[in-house]
Amino acid sequence: MKRIGVTGHRTIPTEALGHVREGLRAVLAEHEGPLEALSSLADGADQLFAEIALERGADLTVVIPSGDYEETFDDADALAGYRRLRLRATQEVRMAFPRSTDEAYYAAGTWIADSCDRLVAVWDGLPARGHGGTAEIVAYARALGKPVTVIWREGVARN
Repeated sequence: MKRIGVTGHRTIPTEALGHVREGLRAVLAEHEGPLEALSSLADGADQLFAEIALERGADLTVVIPSGDYEETFDDADALAGYRRLRLRATQEVRMAFPRSTDEAYYAAGTWIADSCDRLVAVWDGLPARGHGGTAEIVAYARALGKPVTVIWREGVARN
């Protein structure tokens, strides 16, 4: 079974959303046969990737960074999306952090990078805004020698 993980921004500007959606579909369509998608189901890239992977019939493994992860969702729609997708997961992995911290996010991101065959990064190419951010997970995966596919609309700035 091919395992594809995701890392990415929680906020995807409207002018990049269609491009990102199509890029994720294209990456997932490249793989025939059984597929497992690994995601922390954060708002934005993680949930979009999980939704598209499930549409394609992939198994979903959810990587939960901390015991209080649900409390980190500021947006009711994002929390509802997290809960809905989590119910559809075939497997759940929990990091041993009681609270959501940068270390917890880093641990979840590196677990995904360690466990996948390919990492998809919805990333604007800029440095991470904190420990465990997208840029840091991309660098980690590349250091492991994992193939990384970056999806972003050129010329679009993230908020």
